Amino acid sequence: MEKLRLGLVGCGGMMWTHAMGINAISEQLEITAVCDVVLEQAEKTAAVLNNPYVTTDYRTMVDYVDAVLIALPHDLHYECGMFFAWRKKHILMEKPLCNTEEECLSLITTCEQENVVLMCAYPVRFFPGIRKLKELVDSGDYGRVMQMSIWTEQLTTTKPEHYMRWTATARLGGGQFFSHGCHYIDLLLWFLGNPVKGCHMGTRVGTPWILKEGTSTAIMQFENGALGYHGATWGGRGTKIGSDFQVQTEKGMLEYHRYDDEIRLYDGSVEHIPGVIEEKFPYKVLWKGTNERDAKGGPSKHTQFEILHFLDCVQNGKKPMIDGRAALQSLRVIWAMYDAEKHNEVADLRGLGLEQVDPTETLSYEWYTK
Repeated sequence: MEKLRLGLVGCGGMMWTHAMGINAISEQLEITAVCDVVLEQAEKTAAVLNNPYVTTDYRTMVDYVDAVLIALPHDLHYECGMFFAWRKKHILMEKPLCNTEEECLSLITTCEQENVVLMCAYPVRFFPGIRKLKELVDSGDYGRVMQMSIWTEQLTTTKPEHYMRWTATARLGGGQFFSHGCHYIDLLLWFLGNPVKGCHMGTRVGTPWILKEGTSTAIMQFENGALGYHGATWGGRGTKIGSDFQVQTEKGMLEYHRYDDEIRLYDGSVEHIPGVIEEKFPYKVLWKGTNERDAKGGPSKHTQFEILHFLDCVQNGKKPMIDGRAALQSLRVIWAMYDAEKHNEVADLRGLGLEQVDPTETLSYEWYTK
C-alpha cells in the first residue's frame, strides 16, 4: 500500500509536537507539504520532515496531499476544514473541532457527503497508559467506579505581547474549559458512559490575558452513579504533577501518573481515624510505560498513536474513535455547562453520551447553503 501523503497546516508550537510524533512513524506516511502564514515557521517544520513543499497559503497544497492535519487558531478550523473537505482530502483536525455547533455540523455533514474521513485530534485517548487504564477499569476486577478525577496545571503566558492571541474569545471559542478541557470531558464520557447532569465554575483570577476563565472546575454525574471531576488551570506558577488521572473504585484507587508513565494501584487504605495522619501511601505498579519525553524533557504527548489511528481509518475505511460526531458531543457537554453557569443552574446533560449521537442530524438546507 502506498504511503499516505499528509500535509500540515499551521506550524506553531502545537504542530511542532505533532512533527516529533510523525518522525517516529515516518515509514508509514509521508509529509508532502507544510503551510504557515509565517514562512520561517513553515520552513523550520519542513527542515525536520525531509523538506517537503512549503507554502504560506494552504490552498496551494491540494495537489500535494491526500490528507491534512490542521492546527490553526480555533476560529479558522471551519473555513480550512471545509476547503479540504470539498476537495475530498481527509482531515485530522486539532481540538476543538470548530467554535460553534453550526460550524461543526456543517463540516461533519460535508465530510460525510464527500466520503472524507474526519477525525478530531484528542491524543490523550491514545496515550498507552490511558488505554491501559481504561482496560483495567473495564475489566471489572476493581469493582464499580465511584469517581474519576482529572487534574491539569500549566502556565500559558504572562507576556503582554502575547495577550492578543488569548484575549480574543471569538478566536479561542471560550475559556480554558472549552479550549483545553474538551480533551478531558471526552475522556470522562469515554470512561464513565452517559452523563446525567453537571456544573462548571471558572475564574479569570491569575489569568488576565484570557477574556473567559483561565482556571475551571467541572463535575458531572453519570447514569451508572459514578461522578466525574475535571479541574485545571492555565495560570499555574508552580506545579507538582502537571497532570494526573485517578479512578476511585470499590476496591482501590487506580492512578495514571503521567510524569512517571505508570499505572499505580492504591489499595492499602484503612478506615480513617480522626487526628491520625497517614505519612506513607504504599502502591503497586500495575503497568510501566516507556517514559518517553518531549523536547523540553516533559512527558511525551504520544501524538504518533492518534496519527496511526487516523492513517488506519483512511487506508482501511474505518470509522475513527473520535469522529466528528463524537467530538461534537464533548463540546455540547461544555456548552451546556457554560449556559447553566450563566443562570446559576445545574446543566441537564441527558442525551449527550458518546453512544447517544444522532447520525441523521444535520443543518437546515437554508443555513447549509447560505
